Formats: sequence, C-alpha cells, structure tokens
Amino acid sequence: MNRGSPDHRNGWHWQALRLASVLLVFTPYAYSQPLNDTKRLEVQGDIASQMVDGVDRFLMKQIEKAEGEREKYWKRDFSSKEAYEKSIAPNRRHFAQILGIRDARLAKIEMQFVSTTNQPAAVAKSPVFEAYAVRWSAFGDVHGEGLLLTPLGRAPIADVIAIPDADQTPEMIAGLTEGMPPGSDYARSLVESGCRVIVPVLLDRQPRKRIAPGRADGPELSNREFIYRSAYELGRHVIGYEVQKALAAVDWFTQENSGRPIGVVGFGEGGMISLYAGALDARIAAVGVSGYLGRRDEVWKEPIERNIFGLLQGFWDGDIAWMICPRGLAVEDVAGPHVVVKSKAAAPGVLTDPRDPAGVIEFSTGDAPPGWAGRHSVSGKIGDAPCGFEFIGRYMKLLAGKGAVIAARGPYPQIQGQGFDPVLRQARQLHELDRHNQQLLAQSADVRAEFMKKLDTSSLDKYEASVKPYRETFYNDILGRFDEPLLPMNARTRKAYDTDKFVGYEVVLDVFPDVFAYGILLLPKDLKDGERRPVVVCQHGLEGRPQDTVAGDNHFYRDFAARLAQRGFITFAPQNLYIFGDRFRVLGRKANPLGKTIWSVIIPQHQQILNFLKTLPNVDAKRIGFYGLSYGGKTAMRVPAVLSDYCLSICSGDFNEWVFKNATTTNAMSYVFSPEYEIFEWNLGPTFNYFEMAALIAPRPFMVERGHFDGVSTDEYVAFEYAKVRRLYAGQLKIPNRTAIEFFDGPHTINGKGTFDFLHQHLNWEKR
Repeated sequence: MNRGSPDHRNGWHWQALRLASVLLVFTPYAYSQPLNDTKRLEVQGDIASQMVDGVDRFLMKQIEKAEGEREKYWKRDFSSKEAYEKSIAPNRRHFAQILGIRDARLAKIEMQFVSTTNQPAAVAKSPVFEAYAVRWSAFGDVHGEGLLLTPLGRAPIADVIAIPDADQTPEMIAGLTEGMPPGSDYARSLVESGCRVIVPVLLDRQPRKRIAPGRADGPELSNREFIYRSAYELGRHVIGYEVQKALAAVDWFTQENSGRPIGVVGFGEGGMISLYAGALDARIAAVGVSGYLGRRDEVWKEPIERNIFGLLQGFWDGDIAWMICPRGLAVEDVAGPHVVVKSKAAAPGVLTDPRDPAGVIEFSTGDAPPGWAGRHSVSGKIGDAPCGFEFIGRYMKLLAGKGAVIAARGPYPQIQGQGFDPVLRQARQLHELDRHNQQLLAQSADVRAEFMKKLDTSSLDKYEASVKPYRETFYNDILGRFDEPLLPMNARTRKAYDTDKFVGYEVVLDVFPDVFAYGILLLPKDLKDGERRPVVVCQHGLEGRPQDTVAGDNHFYRDFAARLAQRGFITFAPQNLYIFGDRFRVLGRKANPLGKTIWSVIIPQHQQILNFLKTLPNVDAKRIGFYGLSYGGKTAMRVPAVLSDYCLSICSGDFNEWVFKNATTTNAMSYVFSPEYEIFEWNLGPTFNYFEMAALIAPRPFMVERGHFDGVSTDEYVAFEYAKVRRLYAGQLKIPNRTAIEFFDGPHTINGKGTFDFLHQHLNWEKR
C-alpha cells in the first residue's frame, strides 16, 4: 500500500473528522477579502470533491468526443481489395501494439499431445469425432492449450479455432462436460459438421488468493487480473497474449498447407479474442462473435483486464470490424456473460449484455470495400441461448461456402480414461504467462537503456536538446496529453490562514471545461514591495489534502508547507486528484481507453498553477521548485519531468525501482498484491523507470528523501535505482552538486532536513 494515505490507518471516520475540521477552519473566512487582483472565491462545501466530479464530467465528454473523431485515425482506400489492405496496415500495426502483441511468435509451431500415465491424450470419442488434449507453442516459452477435435470418416471442410468465454472450459463447448445450454456446445456443432477444431482455454475470472512471498495472507484476484497487472506495466496485455495463442493456432493450420479456410469464433471473452484475431490476421476467412460485439463507451465499467490503453482512439468495435471486411463476419446478438467483480482487492468491474451490436455493424459497413456485401450478418436476440444453430449455420456459410450445413446432432462423446484435469491446465497457463512477465521484467532495464541511448551527455547544452524528444514521448505516449487549450485562469481566492509568519489563501483556477485546480497559497508576512522570492510547491500524498501540509501536524507531512513559509519561502500546496478511493481510480479507468491517465489532467492543472504563480508580484518565476511525499513523490517524478518551469524536484517516500515494484510477483512489496489497482501504467517497463524520469528532470536539481523504515520500498532498491541518477549527474553531466539523496532514521514521512537545505541551496534563499 501507499503509506502516505491517512485512510489506510484510521479508515473513513478519520477522513470524516478531518473534513469536518477543514470546513470549520474555512467557515469564518468564507467571505473574507480575496488576494489582490483576483476574484473572491465563493465556492462552499468540499472543493476537492467538486474537483473530482468536474474531471469526471470532462472525461465523459472526452469519451463522447472520441466517438465522433474516429475517422481521423483512418485513411481507407476502397479502390481495390489490395489497396484497402495496404491502407489499413498501419492501423493493424498500431492495434497490435496497444494489445501488447510485441513478442514474436515462433517460426514453427509445434502441436503436442498432452497426456499422463493416468490419462491418454485422447480424452473423448463419438461416432463422428475424436477429442485430444493438446498444447501448441506460441511465443517465448508460452503455449496455448486446450482440445483438438477432429472429424472421423471424412476430410475436414475447414479449420476453426472455437474460443470459449473465460469462465467456460474447452470441454463445455465441445460437449464433453455440462455447463452449456442445449445446442450451445458450438465446438461440437462445428466438428460434427465437418470442421477440424482447436479449442483454447482462456485464463478464468474466478478469484483466488494471491500470497506474496513471506506473507501469510493475500488479496483475491482472478487469473486474468493477476496477469494483467504485471503485463500492463511491461507493455503487454492478457488479451494480447490470448490473441497470440489463437494466431499461433492459425500458424499451425497454415503450416499444414491444406488449403482449407481458417476461421475463429467465440462467445463472451472468446468473442472478443475472435474479433481481435480476425482483425489482425487476413488469413482468417471468417470471424464469429457471440455475446460481445457492441458499443465501447462504457468499457471503463468492465473488468480491468479489458482496459486497453488507447482503445477508443480509433478502435471501437465498429472500427475493428472494418479490419475484417471484406472477409466474413457473423455476429450473434445474445446476452453475454454476466460478471460482477466483488473482491475487495480487485478492481471493480461489471459485464452486462452487449449494447447495439446491429447498430455497430451497420455503422461500420456504411461505405464498404468491394466484396463486403453479403459477407456479414447479425442474428439472435437477448434471451436466446448463445452460439445456437442459426448463428453457427450462418457462420459456416461465411467460412466454407453456401454448401456448408450444420449436421444433425450425433450422440454425446464418451470420455476416455479418467478425464482431463482443467484445474491443472489452468494453473499451467497462469504459470507460463507469469514466468513470461517476470522474464520481460528481468530484461526491461536493458530495453530501457537501448531506448534512452539517444541522450547526449557530452555537454549540458547537447543534453538539453537531446532530452526534449524524450519528454515529448513521456507526455504524449506514456502519460497522455489532451489536445485542449488551457482556459483563462480566472483566479478566485479567499483567506484561509493568518499567523504571525504568513497569510494563506485558498485558490481556484480554471483549467479545462469542468476542470479546475485548487490549492493553498502561503505568503510570508515579511515580503517587501518589489521583492522576488522562490516558491516551493508542496504536494500531499494519497487521500491527502493541501491543509494537511499547513496545519495539524499530520505525522506524514509535518506541516512542511507552513514550515517552509516560516523560513521565508512562498509555498503552494495543490489539491491533487488521488482522493476518494474508487472515485479517483475510475477517473483513470475512463482516461486509459482514450490513451490518457490521471496525469493527463494533473499536468495541465500544474501548468495553470505555474501560470498563476508567475503573475504574483513577489514570485521569482525562475525559482519555482517541487517537493512531494508518497503519491506526491509520484507527482514529483512525473510533473517536473514534463513541465520544465519547475526548476528542481524532490521526491520523498516514493523513489524506487518502480517498474520492479509494480510488475514483480516474487517480492512482497509488489503492487500486484495491493488493492491500489490504478497504479499500473501502460508500457512503463520498456521506457521510463524512475531513473529515466529523473533523466527527464536533469540537468535541473533533483533529490530523493528516504526513511530507512518506509515500507514503500527498501533502502537497497532505492539506492539501486538512485545510483543510476548519481552516475548521470556526477559521472556523465559533471554536475554532482545538483543531485542528492538523504537516508534518515524514520518512516514514511517528510523529514525536512537535508531536503530543506537542498531547497535553500538551489533556490538561492538564505536560511531564516
């Protein structure tokens, strides 16, 4: 957990008491004079809550806006099939990237029978088909696994990958075990109708205890979310992994060079994998999607393993269908899987029925390329059993031609031996993907070094020039930048504090429509007319408030904004978005499909704060520093890395081997075992760990504050990552005095000794 969070120690009642005290502090000053040259702040109630609500409204409007801007990502050429395929090739490549399909599949796919001394590979047989337990190589050391169904007494008419929902087993849709409505065992329907069928297993959604090394207990997470967490940080995705397994099966079919058409079809999660695989691979002649395809404007409500960074930037389901045409696409408009994620540690999520699949297909085919007519269909209705005979019949005709028909049902297959163990198979699949993630993690430092090799450390001027493109990449591709101009700041203020050393004001500034910045400005009382002083922006942590940095001697923050103001610094304590539990985490869920994060809003808020500070008559615009604890330390690594108007940054209680902490499953401090599900950032592993973020701050001064007993990390991991920073500043850039680390004998808190000295030194302000 992030131990900068007061609600982690005392719960909701502490938050309520603290909010009450905040409101009591402000009530006497509600109508006091504003700061000079600003309007009076009239807002009442909890401004932080109103800020989160406003950002939520902004993001919902951005999702709506994204739907209307889909076409700008496409340059389709309908003049011929060849021209069309060429015109959408860049979209295919980008779609594969956001799905995390980055690991090359093996050049030769091997299909293996899976058997034990107690169970032969042949698991079932009927008069018309046989079922074998198989696995096939996919990428790295990862295999797909499931069933191979082969028709008896006839040559197959097509090769099909039939993909069950995540909570269905291959045996269910093959008719070997119970669990499907009558007629919905569609893999059986396909093989009895003459298709050879591979049925992969997907990671399931069932919550399981995840015990970190050295711990006695742990959170409940599904296999899908467990793999998603590490993979997302490393630029991979559980969905991409499963698409790769399906495409490896296509590779195997292709290797045999039978000339038969190849298809994919699935229900629920299997329908999604089928849709994506068909969009990416033109070798697939027809795609069948049941219980999935629909609108995606509420993807943020779904289980977090469906969180795809940038999905809504041109890849709504209708756009993905475009990549399948003019090949066949059959859609069944039936109820999808109904899922409610209830585990306290897991990200909340709900799956409900797909919305308007017919409308999605109609929209996506309005100006179709040659050959698309008659190559798509929508059947079924909510209430029907999934993957019924009508749907499979339509799909078969798209795949194998008008002569393909659904055969009459034969007798159920007979199980051979003791029956295959799906629990062990699921465990193997989980283990392989976890091992793959951990291998990627082990390689990630070398990948980042290769990524950053264009930094030129031969001089400070050359370094400044070479680091700018990396700042742009960090902002645009990792954190996400909204293409929105800042509004006029429209500063509103009111007095909140008046002590013998300083006067304090609440400040609200407009940023974007519905988005504002809020914080506390402290002005020392000994300011003289015309005097320009340095500013320290003092950032609270998770579930914190600006007031925590000013008064009350909060044991995390120790009034560090007020203490610095007493030393003569001007200080500003912003309210950041990471407050109110799932309310702020949902903001991230809404931002991610847009290719954005909460930092996409926090950075413009800070830019507006900087703009405001520069208007104050006593502020030296070239001496504005940043100092943050915990989540404020996360802010210290990201915001000054982008906004060079911050002349220095101090990260307290957060600096770390950050990618390792997020992606490892072999260390108890990992966020994989934490309820803070928002912490994982897309593609950070191959690009920007904390050293690389510090490199974006360089050559400006940078400092780390670390308590020996801060549970966020260990001294060893902090020192390991900081050693790279020290080498950059001292060994390469020859500016050793601009960086420092202070280890102190304490917990997760502001120490305020070496860091205060650092501020005085680099903000050129004498101690008082």
